[in-house]
Amino acid sequence: MPLKDQITEDMKTAMRAKDSERLGTIRLLLAALKQKEVDERVVLDDAAVVAIIDKLIKQRKDSLEAFQKAERKDLADKEAAELVVLQAYLPARLSADEVAAEVKAIVSQLGASGPGDMGKVMGAVKAKLAGKADMGQVSAAVKAALAG
Repeated sequence: MPLKDQITEDMKTAMRAKDSERLGTIRLLLAALKQKEVDERVVLDDAAVVAIIDKLIKQRKDSLEAFQKAERKDLADKEAAELVVLQAYLPARLSADEVAAEVKAIVSQLGASGPGDMGKVMGAVKAKLAGKADMGQVSAAVKAALAG
């Protein structure tokens, strides 16, 4: 079943269970997906859906951090709950060691030698690891690999 259909089914399940917090997060996700489809006049595949979920997760993490700094526990708890719901739709992530191994393989394949090749390496790594790893973690691995 495509990921988008699974999300729609989960929304129906949350409605039946009267789980308002989960339902709100799923509706927010479906709205973001629909917005992307309307804006670009495309039908989203699983990879595009995962990219949107990644974006929403990053937003939640940033908001969570800001709310914790501002000591707004109520808002931080809401963001954390949304984060849990969204992360359930992501495929299994690669570990730090697996990311480092993939990055090293791509660096050696491209013949990259220093920080000047960061853009070239990141382009190749993004294409290969999109949706499989946190891009912040990937960026750090690329910097480490290119540093020596």
